Amino acid sequence: MPSTSINRTNSSASGTTWTVSCWVKQCQNTGDGGIFQFYQNNSNVISLYSNPIVKFRAFISDGYSAGDMTLNVLKRDPNAWSHYVAVCDTTNSTAADRWRLYINGDRVDDDSNLVSSKTNPSSSYSFSPVVGGDFNLGAYFSNFSNHNYAHVHYCDGYAYTASNFGSTDATTGEWKPNTAPSVTYGTNGFFLKFEDRASLLTDSSGNNQTMSLSGSGNVTQTIDNPSNVFATLNPVAQYGSNQGTLSNGNTTWVWSNYQVNARSTLGMPKGKFYWEIKCNGDEGSNRIGMCTSGFTNFIDTDSTSAHYNSTGNGGVYLFNTAAGTSWTRINNDTSKNSDTYTNAIGLATGDIIMNAVDVDAGKYWVGINGTWFYSGNPATGANPQITFTNSGGDDLQVFLNSGTNNSRNLSVNFGNGYFGTTAVSSAGSNASGIGIFEYDVPAGYTALSTKGLNL
Repeated sequence: MPSTSINRTNSSASGTTWTVSCWVKQCQNTGDGGIFQFYQNNSNVISLYSNPIVKFRAFISDGYSAGDMTLNVLKRDPNAWSHYVAVCDTTNSTAADRWRLYINGDRVDDDSNLVSSKTNPSSSYSFSPVVGGDFNLGAYFSNFSNHNYAHVHYCDGYAYTASNFGSTDATTGEWKPNTAPSVTYGTNGFFLKFEDRASLLTDSSGNNQTMSLSGSGNVTQTIDNPSNVFATLNPVAQYGSNQGTLSNGNTTWVWSNYQVNARSTLGMPKGKFYWEIKCNGDEGSNRIGMCTSGFTNFIDTDSTSAHYNSTGNGGVYLFNTAAGTSWTRINNDTSKNSDTYTNAIGLATGDIIMNAVDVDAGKYWVGINGTWFYSGNPATGANPQITFTNSGGDDLQVFLNSGTNNSRNLSVNFGNGYFGTTAVSSAGSNASGIGIFEYDVPAGYTALSTKGLNL
């Protein structure tokens, strides 16, 4: 579970006028996912959060009457970056403009089709001393959120619109960040870019504010951003019960039920891709590989069928780290490919499994700690671990599963350069320039990201 938020204690902050702008990749789709909050105590909180309905609320003493907004907007896409601009301006003579919210450039609080309910603050109402308490990023009350952030602005004493912080790309029509907006930050304001890996909490506003962490964990940099979205494990597409826990921006999965699986948010319709999986403990019978988008749950049907799917269609191309076996299974055909590597890997804590797939050629390679099995060479196409034909034509997704109910703990590096909260020890070469990996990316391969998909 998430265990950390970024915070700062304000001093003499404006209680009538302020703006918060942030880009967020909301990785969780259950519970109250706090985007930001001003927190004095459990009776005085101003929060933008989703559960997964988006809400912008002021919990003041005994109710929401000071300012409240509930939208008919669900935020359930763990792969999408969204831009939020929350504005308080109680000095505005127009009541409807005192409590505003913009999402991806569009003002949503004045759209009757999007707003379930809204209460505007009274004229010149002051939220002091709530905004004079802690400002928290990634928290809702005392609960932490599993989110990624980019370009966070807090403007103390100033009311802005979304167009101050973003603009529409003339070519793609997509909403994109203004990397150097012309805004004033006021006494308590700050601008977090998260661009310096060695000093992630550096304030770029000119105020040199000191940010700190709440909770027991830490923050790590991700090169996943609104301009290049990297794959993660998908909390919406976990099949089976007792699905386990995703954390670290949905790159770490802890589970203990072999009748569940996790797969990537992004699919691979064509091309050549590379990713890494690190064993964090309990290294037994892990099944790694790919599945098609049409593949559903992965269920053990008998003791000899090597865990085939008995419900639904699609394909799966897997390597079993304990038995050292490989197999494919497509559209309820329970025939198994011949094993191409007949010895168990014998994984140890800290081992890193390399994965490479040439989707067009139907070839998949597996290796460990810098060495490909079966004398494989993805760059030349030689000696793949598995060959396959994706007869259904569905996009392939990275796939994780296990063969027993023992606990499992795996972290996937899709190119962010981290396994959970641990950075790669020495980045390998990567000719594509997309992503940071522990080992050399084979020539012609790249990270599974939106830019990687467009190479």
